[in-house]
Amino acid sequence: MELEAYRAGTIEQRYEYRAFLPEPIHHAWIVSDAKVLQLLSQADRALGELNAFAQLVPDIEFFIAMYVAKEATQSSRIEGTQTSIEDAFKQAEDLDPEDRDDWSEVQNYIAAINHAIGRLNQLPFSNRLLCETHEILLRGVRGKHKMPGEFRKSQNWIGVSLKNAAFVPPHHEHVSDLMSDMERFLHDEDIMTPPLIKIAIAHYQFETIHPFLDGNGRLGRLMISLYLASEGLLSKPALYLSDYFERNKTAYVDHLMAVRHGNHMRDWLTFFLYGVEETARASAEVFRAILRLKERIEREVLPRFSTRRQDNAHVLMRRLYSRPVIDIKTVAITINSTPNTATALVNDLVEYGVLTEITGGRRNRLFMFSDYVALFRG
Repeated sequence: MELEAYRAGTIEQRYEYRAFLPEPIHHAWIVSDAKVLQLLSQADRALGELNAFAQLVPDIEFFIAMYVAKEATQSSRIEGTQTSIEDAFKQAEDLDPEDRDDWSEVQNYIAAINHAIGRLNQLPFSNRLLCETHEILLRGVRGKHKMPGEFRKSQNWIGVSLKNAAFVPPHHEHVSDLMSDMERFLHDEDIMTPPLIKIAIAHYQFETIHPFLDGNGRLGRLMISLYLASEGLLSKPALYLSDYFERNKTAYVDHLMAVRHGNHMRDWLTFFLYGVEETARASAEVFRAILRLKERIEREVLPRFSTRRQDNAHVLMRRLYSRPVIDIKTVAITINSTPNTATALVNDLVEYGVLTEITGGRRNRLFMFSDYVALFRG
C-alpha cells in the first residue's frame, strides 16, 4: 500500500457512544515521499552512530541506569507524575509522603524496563512480553485493579467521560485480533518496510488500540525501545523518546489524533523520525559529556587522595555513575568500610565539588553527584 492510500479506520456505532476501529497494519507499506525518506536516512545514520558510540564507552551499564531513570521520569511525567530524576534514586522514606505515589510509579517503570530488556534474551518482542511488562508497570500503584498484564475486556476512553471523550478506542472484542495483527506486522520479514517506519506505525496503532485499561501511554513509549533492541538496531538501551514526546506533548497528541481523523500518517512519520534523529544525537552528546566529566574527575580530583584512599574513591565513583544519590550508610557498604571512613570520603568529595549535600539537615543526609545528574536534565 502506498502511504498516501492509507485509511486509518472507521467509526463503529455502539450503544450510546461511537468507537474508532483502526484498520489492520499487517501489509506492505510503500514509502516514496522524499521528505520522509530523507528523515529516515538521517534517523538511521544518527541511530547507527549512537549504537557504535555506545559500544565503545567503557562500563556503559553504569550510565545506562541513568538513561532508564530519565525515561521513567519523563514518560511518567506525560501521565501527570512529578518525580524528578534525582528523586528516582532516593528511598521512599527520603521523600515527602505526598510524593511517594508518583515515586512508586517511576520505580515500577524502571523495573519494567529492566525486566523487558532482560527478557529479550529469552523471549522475542511480542504481545506476551508487553503483557509481562504491563503487569510490572501497574504492580501496587494507581491502576493496580485494572487488569495488569491482561488486554482489556471492557471499553476505555481518553477524556473526562465516555460520552464526552476526546477519543474512544475500539471495542474490547477487537483488541486481541488487532494486537495480533500488530505483532505479525512487526515480525513479518517479507514486508520490506524499514524498522523505524515499522515501529512508528506500530506505536501509533498501539496507542489507537489502547489495549489495556491503564498504562497504555507508558507501555507504548517503552515499546519503541524494546523493538529497536530486539531488531539489533541498539545493542544497549540508550535511546528513549519520552523526553522528546514530553517536550512536544501537544504536537505528539495532535499528530496521533490527525492520523485517526484525517489519515495523516505521513505527518506522524515525519514527527517520529525527526524525534529519533534528535534524540539519538542528543544521547551521543551526553555520552561524550559523561566521558569528559569522568576524565576530568580522574585527572583533577582522584589524584588528591592518598594511594590507599584512591581505591575507595574509585569504587564509590563507579557506584555514583549508576546511582548518583547516596547516603553515608550506603557509601560505607559500597567501600566496605566504617561510617567514619565513609563520612571522611564524602566530605572530601563535597569539598572537591563532586558531591552536593541536598537535604539541608544534619541527620539522614543525602548527597548527589550534581554535575552528572545535570547532564540528563537537558
